[in-house]
Amino acid sequence: MDCSVFIRHASIITLCTFGMLTVQGCTAKLYSQETKQALEAEAQLITQRFGGTLKPKLKAAIQSGGLVHAVDICAVEAPVIAQSLSSKTGWEVQRVSLQPRNTETATPDEHERTTLVWFAEQQANQSEAGMLKSSQIVNNTYRYMQAQPVEGVCLNCHGTNIDPAVQSIIESKYPSDMATGYQLGQIRGAFSLAKSLE
Repeated sequence: MDCSVFIRHASIITLCTFGMLTVQGCTAKLYSQETKQALEAEAQLITQRFGGTLKPKLKAAIQSGGLVHAVDICAVEAPVIAQSLSSKTGWEVQRVSLQPRNTETATPDEHERTTLVWFAEQQANQSEAGMLKSSQIVNNTYRYMQAQPVEGVCLNCHGTNIDPAVQSIIESKYPSDMATGYQLGQIRGAFSLAKSLE
């Protein structure tokens, strides 16, 4: 059997042309490189649609109601966009962060947390945040994550010098908020996509 096994931050990625393999006590199907590449391409397109839908809504909110109005766009509208994309594509789509604002929708699972930590380590080693991604097959589920760096507009609600009126809205709506103190270009979180291969 022609098989390549890659190990990344304690997770096993297996790419094979055929057969079955037991991975960490679970029986996992083996998938071709072509299958994995097709899944990654699809995941990247969905991620682009996510960002391409969210950014215009954020800009429009700032223009119409200022930064106070923009607070809910990232924390509330983003999950709505994610749910819509999930329904339309058959993928599980969301954004997650090690420092979530909306803890109900953005708290990472174990796989996502491990990947976010790995992203942070790579950025610390001078990797460009916007280029960081992870593509793995875990328990017959394809998992794709793409780091989301802090852009200039993000600093208004997630930076170190937040307008008091904006800070007050954040504290009232999200008392468990952890999503402040970021610097430009720092990893804010990640787009996280999953698709069952069963």
